[in-house]
Amino acid sequence: MKILVTGTAGFIGFHLAKRLLKRGDTVVGIDNLNDYYDTNLKLARLEQTGIERDKIVYDTPVTSKKYKNYTFIKLDLMDKAGLEKYFKEHQFDAVCNLAAQAGVRYSLTNPEAYIDSNIIGFLNILECCRHNKTGHLVYASSSSVYGLNKKMPFSEHDIADHPVSLYAASKKSNEMMAHVYSHLFDLKTTGLRFFTVYGPWGRPDMALFIFTKAILEGKPIDVFNNGEMMRDFTYVDDIVSGIVHVIDNPAETNPEWDAIKPDPASSQAPFRVFNIGRGAPVNLMSFIKEIERTTGMTAVKRFLPMQEGDVKGTYANLTYLEEKMKYRPKVSVEIGVARFVKWYKTFYLAKNGKRKSSLVYA
Repeated sequence: MKILVTGTAGFIGFHLAKRLLKRGDTVVGIDNLNDYYDTNLKLARLEQTGIERDKIVYDTPVTSKKYKNYTFIKLDLMDKAGLEKYFKEHQFDAVCNLAAQAGVRYSLTNPEAYIDSNIIGFLNILECCRHNKTGHLVYASSSSVYGLNKKMPFSEHDIADHPVSLYAASKKSNEMMAHVYSHLFDLKTTGLRFFTVYGPWGRPDMALFIFTKAILEGKPIDVFNNGEMMRDFTYVDDIVSGIVHVIDNPAETNPEWDAIKPDPASSQAPFRVFNIGRGAPVNLMSFIKEIERTTGMTAVKRFLPMQEGDVKGTYANLTYLEEKMKYRPKVSVEIGVARFVKWYKTFYLAKNGKRKSSLVYA
């Protein structure tokens, strides 16, 4: 297939692009390379897929030196004219939209960024898919949409209308916008609610990265809600496998959908929403102990109250994903943390063991 993946300099997008390229798909990647976190990490991910950083110019396709079937374009989702141009040129079989302004805490101080990227940018993707008859739109949602929900494990079939951050609200909005386009224009759409994704090449604003960096540097880590938190940590390879299963199985209408008792996860339109998590939540203190075990160092912990916009726990119900996709994530936290720490040490530490302030590409 010819697939557009937005956010291919990002954590999940980078891993997804590699998986699709290796199986022979033609991939066009888009990313605006913003500075929400270190752009050197984003550029290093692109280099892993054969995109030379000195060739990157805005709105200019760059062909990979490693994969002949990969083209990268620096482009912003807000650039509607640019998106329209490439959609018309390539006529994609499928689109996977992973580009977004990420981060719950950042949304408390920079709300406009979430409206621009996650709402207006997503609308531009929907419009381009509509007018170019794209076969299937897969897009990233988030477990954060469950917000104040206390019923666990979180199910896609339960109503999730009480988000506690603008980031979560923007992701829930994406699901609602997608349904409109599925209903009005018969666009096949599938939303994926990711649960705390981690692994090699991960984002510096995520817990595993922050904790590992601080522990290796002998600095204290902030443990919110006094450690009384639970997360359904999901390894990135499992997330990517789930995405690929979904791309290959476009959304269909649900003939049993009942307008009197509407199912939020499906519709009479070709629309679906899935959880993708491990389905095995881990206590935050246990997660920290695993990092300590893997690094061989003890964390200096600074216990703090819950942060605004955060939730105490997440736990994915995977019944619907297993039923429709015949797939369930399987990588344990022990294996996943060990792989991340190994990558972190290789990428950020010099061969002689001394820490460097700049990135070390290995």
